[in-house]
Amino acid sequence: MSSCSSSISPSRGGTAAAASIPLTPGSRPRLPEWLKVQLPTSSAFTRTRTLLEDLKLHTVCESARCPNHWECWSKGTATFMIAGDRCTRACGFCAVSTARPLALEDDEPRRVAEATRRLALRHVVITAVARDDLADGGAAHFQRTIEAVRELNPGITIEVLTPDFLDRDFALDLVVAARPHIFNHNVETVRRLTPSVRHRATYDRSLTVLRKVKDRLEQAVHTKSGLMLGLGETEAEVLETMRDLRAHRVDNLTLGQYLQPTLKHLPVLEFIHPDQFARLKREGEAMGFAHVASGPLVRSSYHADEFIPH
Repeated sequence: MSSCSSSISPSRGGTAAAASIPLTPGSRPRLPEWLKVQLPTSSAFTRTRTLLEDLKLHTVCESARCPNHWECWSKGTATFMIAGDRCTRACGFCAVSTARPLALEDDEPRRVAEATRRLALRHVVITAVARDDLADGGAAHFQRTIEAVRELNPGITIEVLTPDFLDRDFALDLVVAARPHIFNHNVETVRRLTPSVRHRATYDRSLTVLRKVKDRLEQAVHTKSGLMLGLGETEAEVLETMRDLRAHRVDNLTLGQYLQPTLKHLPVLEFIHPDQFARLKREGEAMGFAHVASGPLVRSSYHADEFIPH
């Protein structure tokens, strides 16, 4: 979750692309042309929204204010957010509400599975809010949801985008036991910025979680992680993070532009030019990532079916 900048400037250790736009914090900046999208008018958008309302499902598309949700819903797909819409963490980049969570809904796994059946999905992404109030962080709820989806929609490939579960082995084992095809956990940003960007999470804990999942399932799972750019990182720091992810056996990578959800959230310090994203994609492929999605509008679950293992 879903979802997700005075970065990459030569004065801070990077190599600048000509058209990056550095910003001054304090007000909401105007979007550059490459971040402006046309709102689709497809009737499929309304059908998807109606289905989600009928089944009373949350999506990271809405809760995290994803800029791509118009496109995705118009294609009849969505990223399901389980375990409620109230997060126990207060990350500086995230639009999901921070509040005392409600009890888990026992029938939510069945409703998610029904949505995948009605939408005829061949690939589904299931994410969740952080549930630090639960002993297992919501891991058993992930497990039940994966199992329900697989039972009702055989043949579908299943991707999970999880919190870190505070690196509790028994919680990771619950998710791993359900054998998702792709296990995604985002590092979100570079090591230096993690304390100011992510609440309660740590850079090294996220790397450890990704490695442990890979160690448990080996080739049976593809691991995946992603970063938001534009929060003040340098290109050298981004490349270091990419190398760290490869060293922890992460297979797939997403890189996208951070966009400030509200003025209460962390400011965008730079809009990264598409040419820079293209260069980072080439660097990632050279490092050995099996698949790299890198671009201004790329998010963890955007065009996620392109990551399907073969």
